Amino acid sequence: MPIEPYSITAAARALRAGETTSVALIETAIARADRYDSELGVYLARFDESARRQAQRADEELARGVDRGVLHGIPIAVKDTVAVADGDTTAQSLVHDREWAAGRDAPVVARLREAGAIITGKTTTMEFACGVPSSSEPFPLPRNPWDPSRWAGGSSSGTAGGVAAGLFPAGLGSDTAGSIRMPAAFCGVTGLMPTFGHVPKSGCVPLGYSLDRVGPLARTAADCAALLAVIAGPHASDPDSTVAQVDHRQVSELDSGAADLTGLRVGVARHAHFPVDADPALLGVFDCALGVLTACGAQAEEVTLPYWNETIVATIVTATCEALAYHRTTLSQRWNDYFVASRGLLAKGALVSGADYVQAQRVRRVAQAAIGELFERFDVVVCPTASVGAPRFDELLDEAGFQDDARLFGKVYTPYWNGLGTPVLALPMGFGATGLPLSWQIAGPAFGETTILRVGDVFQRHTEWHRQLPPLDRTAVAL
Repeated sequence: MPIEPYSITAAARALRAGETTSVALIETAIARADRYDSELGVYLARFDESARRQAQRADEELARGVDRGVLHGIPIAVKDTVAVADGDTTAQSLVHDREWAAGRDAPVVARLREAGAIITGKTTTMEFACGVPSSSEPFPLPRNPWDPSRWAGGSSSGTAGGVAAGLFPAGLGSDTAGSIRMPAAFCGVTGLMPTFGHVPKSGCVPLGYSLDRVGPLARTAADCAALLAVIAGPHASDPDSTVAQVDHRQVSELDSGAADLTGLRVGVARHAHFPVDADPALLGVFDCALGVLTACGAQAEEVTLPYWNETIVATIVTATCEALAYHRTTLSQRWNDYFVASRGLLAKGALVSGADYVQAQRVRRVAQAAIGELFERFDVVVCPTASVGAPRFDELLDEAGFQDDARLFGKVYTPYWNGLGTPVLALPMGFGATGLPLSWQIAGPAFGETTILRVGDVFQRHTEWHRQLPPLDRTAVAL
């Protein structure tokens, strides 16, 4: 039998079977952080003592028959752009006001606590969730557990790396142009970007007001479903949060063991996803992954994603312009306190005119209508998350020290979906020629999370890629 990875569902079963305790889960998480975090740069802050107290309380509640659900007693980490009452939200920046949201939980964190989850700490990101990391910054460098000389991806770097390394079974990230799905891809874990507005983003340091989304990173689609069922739903503090007629019983549905996709209509997007400099294994790995779905009864057909280039440009224009709107005053006053990569990216927003911004929103509207028509023909669309595995750190910056967009980010296929607002699941599908994880995306229509999670779960029931452990430790995490 394969090694059982450290997952929410596995830990929850063990808790209720009396095979472990929440205190034991937390002690394991603390021990692994002690052992690996100095090398991997997963955490910016750890809440070990408060986590121990919460674990003790969770065990006492479960012993009394008080069961808050599948997350009760489970360690969860949070990206350091999301407010947690236990400590500061730094956004990994020297500039960010440490009093911002001090002593308060973001709505998503409050919901996790209500469900019995235990917050272990704040994980590394990029400065204000943009740019790329640099060893010259006074913050931990988020390294990839599969190869510490490589990046974990961004900007939800520490959450993805921590899940891959077994420091915790799941955590929260945010996604403006791929910041959940890129690190999920590079670290070989599963990440869900929910529909825009499906999860409240208040209490998260903004980057792109009309693009930002908060979502889970975990070992499996079933684990992402467990987190989504808790954090989703409107909140008065976020005017963009939406009431949707969505069945949140994803966990019970996924646990039912159904593995039949008969009648599922799958659009296969190959155009612009397989460049000549892609990983040599990408095409074969992708076709094998698609073959799993068709073997389960799905019907696959090639599609061309509408307004591909136009939508990506519109997303980038929107992100840079909205980011500058948030940072403009502080950037002009404290330019040198921002790091080189992030201030270079933010400053690009000054090159965007008001007319450009308005036109970008018009493009997004047209593309949203077109993708809506596409999803009338297909239930899901699949495509690679990136054409390469995790890059080395020296591949991230150009000679001037700025983010090298063409060299790396032109090979990551996430921004298109941010501009459309639809949900996307990224999950591992195999390994590249260099032995690094490769990933694919399963996209669905607005509020189609249940479908894409079900497809991801069926895929993972028939494959072992999500069970693979990085070479830093091939032993199972004790439950």
